[in-house]
Amino acid sequence: MKKSLIAAGIALSFISGIALAEKVRDWHELDATHKHVLEAIRELDKARAANHYDMAGHGAKAESLLHEAEHELSEAIEASKHAK
Repeated sequence: MKKSLIAAGIALSFISGIALAEKVRDWHELDATHKHVLEAIRELDKARAANHYDMAGHGAKAESLLHEAEHELSEAIEASKHAK
């Protein structure tokens, strides 16, 4: 369970770095990151189920943040595809 939360934190940190970085010229890197975030969401769901969803609200918060990160990455990919 701790590994999933740590992975979620790392993913969110990485995504924050992407958001603050220079203009992205290759959306393929963002797409790969997007796939990792989707995998983290699936892994977190498994961890939450294994713990009967009782993580004092932290698992739900982590899942919410991962979904937010996933949405932002989707938007970033689309913006990068259309950037000149």
